Amino acid sequence: MVIIVSAVVLILLFIIVGAIYNKFVVLRNYIQEAFSTMDVYLKKRWDLIPNLMETIKGYMAHEKETLEKITALRNLNYSMLKNKQKMDVNRELSVGLSSIFATAENYPELKANEHFTNLMNELSNIEDEIANSRKYYNGTVREYNTCIQMFPLCIFAALFNFREEQMFEADITERQNVKVQF
Repeated sequence: MVIIVSAVVLILLFIIVGAIYNKFVVLRNYIQEAFSTMDVYLKKRWDLIPNLMETIKGYMAHEKETLEKITALRNLNYSMLKNKQKMDVNRELSVGLSSIFATAENYPELKANEHFTNLMNELSNIEDEIANSRKYYNGTVREYNTCIQMFPLCIFAALFNFREEQMFEADITERQNVKVQF
């Protein structure tokens, strides 16, 4: 009788531990899927930037430093970057692009350029998709991080080596309003 009860308890314990482990795996996979979705839009923006820079260069010669910084970031091999590096580089690109957009207001002939307008519209759509995919990514990270921090799940998370994931947060300069002067 003791052997049967012990066997049942061990089986139940095995099922519970297995269910907890599987929950962590499912949540981690949601994070990977969410990052992959966001990565598609980040890559689209990545590929659009050279066209935008070429269009802008002729008009904004004295904005050389910002253009060079964006170009240098863009020249990194995107496929070789790790996820955290992709987030960091894209955060810097967002800051540089915001500066370019604000400065473009001072160039009426640039704003009137049809190619520039088309690129800006496409970039605006991509930025909206990035924002939506960031929300989804951060939501899955929040759910995962909450799960691995809650007791007693945190014990199993540590046991199975599940670690917190980083949210895709805005840089402090992205949080500030863009100053546009006329």
